[in-house]
Amino acid sequence: MKSASALIVGTGSALPSKVITNQDLEKIVDTSDEWITQRTGIKERRIVAPGESNSGLAVKASRLALERAQIAPEELDLIIVATLTPDYLMPSVAVLVQKELGAHKAGAFDLSATCSGFIYALTIADKFIRTDPQLKILVIGSEVLSNKVNWQDRTTCVLFGDGAGAVVVTGSKEPNRGFISGHLYADGNLWHLLTLKGCGSLYPPCGDHLPPEEYYIRMQGREVFKNAVRAMEAVALEALQTNGLTPEDVDLLVPHQANMRIIEHLRERLALPLEKVYVNLQKYGNTSAASIPIALDEAVTTGKLRPGDLVLMIAFGGGFTWASALIRW
Repeated sequence: MKSASALIVGTGSALPSKVITNQDLEKIVDTSDEWITQRTGIKERRIVAPGESNSGLAVKASRLALERAQIAPEELDLIIVATLTPDYLMPSVAVLVQKELGAHKAGAFDLSATCSGFIYALTIADKFIRTDPQLKILVIGSEVLSNKVNWQDRTTCVLFGDGAGAVVVTGSKEPNRGFISGHLYADGNLWHLLTLKGCGSLYPPCGDHLPPEEYYIRMQGREVFKNAVRAMEAVALEALQTNGLTPEDVDLLVPHQANMRIIEHLRERLALPLEKVYVNLQKYGNTSAASIPIALDEAVTTGKLRPGDLVLMIAFGGGFTWASALIRW
């Protein structure tokens, strides 16, 4: 008999209402719609307005996921939030979500694995559920990257957006549904290629510790691209081969939405048709840990994802971290 594994029973997402188009960016930085589109595939991104927050977006996404799962907040046992842009260093986004939801019996913590964070968090949730299948866990990816972007740096400001996605998971022993396997990796030797140095304990926000630009996301784009395509292809194939599967078995690939050229490279290497790859990058840009759960929610609500489908998720982010997960929807 199949042992219990995590089954996603509800999804939700939330996005700020403010839209920044490529044409808007043309007015503030030396760039063009053509340049951005050709190099990234992004046409617009969502940005928080005054009063909107990471935790606020996370709460909105979570309420939708709980409603669709038909689970009350007070039934939750654990809340995990994957984020690199918390409201505060303390308290965590997760405990703020717990408070707003009224999930009074749930443990709560944040996880920092950059763009791979949601897959890391979902894999951790599955480990908990294999130990206790009765657990009900809320897994969130939520980011406000617009506050960490230098809007005068055309190499990074065109890439990022804000948003949140959430899933509710609980135990399932159904033979053809649930979490199959997660594969998590990191390489700290390459940390310097994608950084956000300022405001940590080494370089506090006050004083002359760093040049001003180091308090924003900085990236060596070509090196990040090369490492991303190599690592994401390898971890995707590992997930399939470990489970005796091939790319032909995949019903939907949900990659981290960072760059259309990366996604297209993966699609070609896995020999997947366009209709088997979910892409919403053009609307939201790179939302880091939020990108995969937002895409999952859209795939469900648009009918692209149906029970029994084999879903392959892949991500790569600063650190470097990278990860894949296979689930049977």
